[in-house]
This record gives sequence, structure tokens and C-alpha cells, in this order.
Amino acid sequence: MAENVPIILQPASYVEKLPIRDLFVTAQPLEVELGAGDGSFLAAWAAQNPARNFLAVERLLGRLRKTERKIRRAGLANVRLLRIEAGYFLEYMLPAGSVAALHVYFPDPWPKRKHHRHRLINDHFTEVAATVLQPDGIIYLRTDDKPYFTQMTAAFGRNKAFQPIETPPALKAVFTDFERGFQTRGVSTNHAAYRRR
Repeated sequence: MAENVPIILQPASYVEKLPIRDLFVTAQPLEVELGAGDGSFLAAWAAQNPARNFLAVERLLGRLRKTERKIRRAGLANVRLLRIEAGYFLEYMLPAGSVAALHVYFPDPWPKRKHHRHRLINDHFTEVAATVLQPDGIIYLRTDDKPYFTQMTAAFGRNKAFQPIETPPALKAVFTDFERGFQTRGVSTNHAAYRRR
């Protein structure tokens, strides 16, 4: 990948939908990761799927820059990054029906009951996800937090636009940075996936 190709996007507007077709050299199905962490999952999965484009958001600039370095080292032309809060991005910047797959891995569980309202995944999130996903688009979820996992699956279970499916083994085999750390401590990962009807 040429050094001058921007990986971290600077949108002309943060209140209008992103022009997805203008972001990538090749028009391909789009996968979006909400909360890319250090980019471990993104870099590996994008390398395995060159016939797909990837857009990842991360709120923390240090993590975003670390991800950018991984993408450049791997020479991946099918990845773009954006520094923004995930919930806002999903609801206000992604065009309807533009996404083939959403990846949400290890979002902040906000474990205290009084903080649960800050959790990313709730009933409203499932409605927004159904809007941005294409028909037959899929959302993949992972968390180590069992109470939050119960909330996630209950929220998607209530939304009739989704049906549960199995997470493919090839996808389960690609770990995030958090997941590798959890595995070394013997903490298991809870997986769920839902297809938009």
C-alpha cells in the first residue's frame, strides 16, 4: 500500500452519511468493526478476506494509530479507520443497507447496575443494526461478561428482524487482543451471531 493512501479517514461531515463507495478503490461488500482495539482482529480478518472492504471505528487515538501501523505493515488496501464513538457512528453515519457484516467484540460491559444504560448493545442498538445491515447481513458478537451476553442475546432475540445463527469456526479462530489476554487467564469467550431477515 502506498504511504500517501489515507487509512484514517477525515470525513467532510460528521452529521451526514459516509459516502461508502468513495472510501475504497474497489467496490466490495463492507464489514464494519465497532471498537477495533489494537487492530489485531481487523488486520488478520481483512488479510484473510481480500474480496471484502473493512471499516473500523475506535474512540481512542492511540489504539487507532496502532491499528493503522498494522494495516500498513500488512499492505492491506481494503481497510479504512475512523476515530469516533461507535453508537453515534452506527446510527448517524452509516447509510441504510450498506453493511454486509458488523463485528462487535468485547464492548465495555459497564458492570455496575447504575451504569448499564451506557452499554452499547440494547434494544435500540438492534433496531439501528437492522437498518444499516443489508438483507442477510450478519452481526457477530463476543464478550467475556456473561450478564452482558445475556442482555445482548435477549435484545436480539426480541427483534424479529434477526434470526440466530452459528459463528463460523474460521471467524472464531481470529482473536482480538482482549481475547488473547482472557484466554491466557482461562476466561472463556461467549459468541453469538444474528442474520438480518
